[in-house]
Amino acid sequence: MTDRDALPDAPHVPVLLRPLLRAVAPVSGTWLDGTFGAGGYARGLLEAGADKVIGVDRDPAVFEMAEAWRGEYGDRLELVEGTFSELDTYSDELLDGVVLDLGVSSMQLDQADRGFSFMRDGPLDMRMSQEGPSAADLVNETDEAELADILYQYGEERASRRIAKAIVEARKTQPFETTQQLVKVIERCLPRPKPGQSHPATRSFQGLRIAVNDEFGQLIEGLEAAERALKPGGLLAVVSFHSLEDRVVKRFFAARSSTGGGGSRHAPVQQTLDPAFEITVKGDGPDAEELAENPRARSARLRVGRRTNAPAGKADRTQLGLPKLVTGEKKGKRR
Repeated sequence: MTDRDALPDAPHVPVLLRPLLRAVAPVSGTWLDGTFGAGGYARGLLEAGADKVIGVDRDPAVFEMAEAWRGEYGDRLELVEGTFSELDTYSDELLDGVVLDLGVSSMQLDQADRGFSFMRDGPLDMRMSQEGPSAADLVNETDEAELADILYQYGEERASRRIAKAIVEARKTQPFETTQQLVKVIERCLPRPKPGQSHPATRSFQGLRIAVNDEFGQLIEGLEAAERALKPGGLLAVVSFHSLEDRVVKRFFAARSSTGGGGSRHAPVQQTLDPAFEITVKGDGPDAEELAENPRARSARLRVGRRTNAPAGKADRTQLGLPKLVTGEKKGKRR
């Protein structure tokens, strides 16, 4: 599991902030930060020259923490509790830029009562919005095949069947309520990690978190909403943290910057489309300075696209590399 914010005891500098600000310079007009978190991107954009930033987050707790400093920016900072999948509904005017910083923040990881962390004991929750079914509900109520599918497709956990079976057996005796209950079951299914390897529960916790929060559904809808919300010349900057997210973002930009057309003797000619984006940054990672400051940034990737004047549309979702949950079918080499 990776996260999107700096270490909690350090001044808050979000991952890839410096390269992002360089990529979108000069900053002006109205921007929307669709994953407000601790406010690092919003503050960076305001200090770089944005006239206004709309900060959106579905976690109500982040706005309570922002009360200590939001007054510094007056009416230049507007906070909205909501999801970035609906970001095109939060402004009456087209936007100059949109920033999406995907994944779970260190702020959430470091709060044991949120249930995101396998390193701290707390309620097995994982809900970013603090509403709806929790990870405990999913673990206790989902059938074994679907649970294995979630761990494999969303967490890329190769031992998903083994772990799902162990979870189902364990919950017969005692329902899961805490993160450490789940961690102990997962640890019994996997070998002890070697030095430098990730914790055995990393992939399973990632898969459950993604499922609980419908992160891929939110991501696709958010990318499409950004396309609708941006004015010609507006910029969409996305920071992702694991390969599944980055693959979807990469393919979205590729699909929406293509003209279609072509065709061959194996495939019909596609309808020619006006590209909606011009790609300006293609998956840049952190530099050595940032890695020294924040090792959690090692897997982060930045992609940026500039909106053209073509009408907004939709990408073919079957071509975006989205994980698919297919209960009851064989799942490759999973065991």
